[in-house]
Amino acid sequence: MKLLYNIFIWLYPIVARLISGQNEKAKLWVEGRKDIFEKLEASFKNNMSRVIWIHCSSLGEFEQGRPVIEAIKKKDSTSKLLITFFSPSGYEIRKNYEGADWIYYLPMDSKVNAIRFFNIVKPELIIFVKYEFWFYYLQQARMRNINTILISGIFRSNQPFFKWYGDFNRTTLQFFTWLFVQNKVSAELLKRINRVNNVTISGDTRFDRVITIANQFEPIDVIEKFIGNCNKVVVAGSTWQEDDEVLHHYTIIHPEIKFIIAPHDIQKSRIDECKNLYTNAITFSQLREGINLESDTSNVLIINNIGMLSKLYHYSTISFVGGGFGGDGVHNVLEAAVYNKPVIFGEEYSKYREAIELVEIEGAFSVKNTLELEKILNKLFTDNNFYERSSKEAGEYVKNNAGATDIILAYLQ
Repeated sequence: MKLLYNIFIWLYPIVARLISGQNEKAKLWVEGRKDIFEKLEASFKNNMSRVIWIHCSSLGEFEQGRPVIEAIKKKDSTSKLLITFFSPSGYEIRKNYEGADWIYYLPMDSKVNAIRFFNIVKPELIIFVKYEFWFYYLQQARMRNINTILISGIFRSNQPFFKWYGDFNRTTLQFFTWLFVQNKVSAELLKRINRVNNVTISGDTRFDRVITIANQFEPIDVIEKFIGNCNKVVVAGSTWQEDDEVLHHYTIIHPEIKFIIAPHDIQKSRIDECKNLYTNAITFSQLREGINLESDTSNVLIINNIGMLSKLYHYSTISFVGGGFGGDGVHNVLEAAVYNKPVIFGEEYSKYREAIELVEIEGAFSVKNTLELEKILNKLFTDNNFYERSSKEAGEYVKNNAGATDIILAYLQ
């Protein structure tokens, strides 16, 4: 497995460079790492403060780790925070985040890169969020006796750590000082491979994050203009083409309902795809700029900017979360459920504990196709008792699972 890992970390940058001419994310990944060590050296050469390094794979992991990041910043004003990202979808959106002192792409994992990185940054505490297991970086942390913790970790039995061929992966886990995991299943799996004394079931920090976002909600005038006096609103967030194909028929047969569609990807080709499907739609930018379009002539609003989704769910009567008809699975259902509204998504959700548990208590519902979607939407819109019960279950589930940040902070202190 170590050989395969070394092949992967050698091959990945080569492939990224080869496709960067046609793939925007690959281009950002490559360009973001140009002269990365020179940039780090310039930033850290005069630093005399204690450095805490937080690494997130992408935007979702950043939002997951954000409650801990902000709690550390609040309680420890003398330390400086470095945040690194592996993916452009995290770095490009949060590169100007004011809660950190430095934000960079993480140089690709290798023994040489890890040694150089540590010699420059000199972190005294390292926090990895959820899924990140970069062998050489973690090995260097252990060799230098730097406390390294994993937060909001989630483990499943089909991962290499728990397979007969997973010695290399298990070795990587040994480099962590402490692992904070989301649930009992993860803790039991780690126990099975003799990781007993440094594991805590803390829960998932995303619960704390979505509660904070909901509590900080501020109205969006353009959205309120679109909704008007309508009392039935479906907000569909992080949708892909497969999600929209399931949903669009309902938008046609129910012109009295307002639909807000926030695609996961807002590149022009994807927005055009949505406009071709939702023929009676207006975009957010058109409505905001008032381009001779009246919101009451359309019941579909396509969101063609970023950073609004967590607020949009506030306006929903029922929320639909995309990704559940694709291989990667459903996106973040918690940022919808926190507003005490029922949530609907596709059938690919088995990797996500919160989606599974919300379905079990009928705070959320999984559908396989257009007919099933129409059936559950009709029931929620017409059966008030059923709707109220589902709304309550969704909201209480989020509130009852909060508190992971406090557990992690108590350990750090």
